[in-house]
Amino acid sequence: MIILGIDPGTATTGFGVIEKSGSGIKYIRCGVILTSKDLPMPQRLHSIYEQLTALVDEYRPDAIATEQLFFSNNVTTALQVGRTVGIVLLTAAQHNIPWTEYRPAEVKMAVVGYGAAEKKQVQFMVQKLLVMDHLPKPDDAADALAIAICHAHSSTLPQSARR
Repeated sequence: MIILGIDPGTATTGFGVIEKSGSGIKYIRCGVILTSKDLPMPQRLHSIYEQLTALVDEYRPDAIATEQLFFSNNVTTALQVGRTVGIVLLTAAQHNIPWTEYRPAEVKMAVVGYGAAEKKQVQFMVQKLLVMDHLPKPDDAADALAIAICHAHSSTLPQSARR
C-alpha cells in the first residue's frame, strides 16, 4: 500500500510518500510544495493542485492522509490551511483515493508513543522508523511523513479504535 501524507499549508505544503507492506514501512520520497506569497490565492491554490496531482499521478497512492486542523487563536491561518485541505480532498476525490485525517496527538502517538511529543522527537522517530540516513527536512516534509506513518499504523484498525 502506497500512502501519501500531506501537511497542508498555502505557502508550504509538506508531502511524504511511504509504502506499507505487511507490518513494515519503507520511505519513498518527501518534500514540499512551495507557492509564492506574491501570487493571488487562486493561483497559489492552483499551483498546489497541479503539483499534488503530479505526485498522485507519479506514485499512485492507495491512501491520502492529512492532519486535522487545530488552531486555537489564529482563525485567518486556519482558513488558509483549510483551503489547501480542500485542494487535497478534491485531488483525492478526482483520483478515487480514500482520505483520512488524524488529530495531531494521534500522529505523535503513532510515531513517538507520546501524544505531546516535541517536533524534534517526531523527526528523530520518523528517521528511525523509515531507516533514513538523515533527519527528514524541512519540518513540513517530516510532518507529512509522520502523518503517513500514522496512517500505516492505523489503517488496519477499526474506526472505533482510532478515536
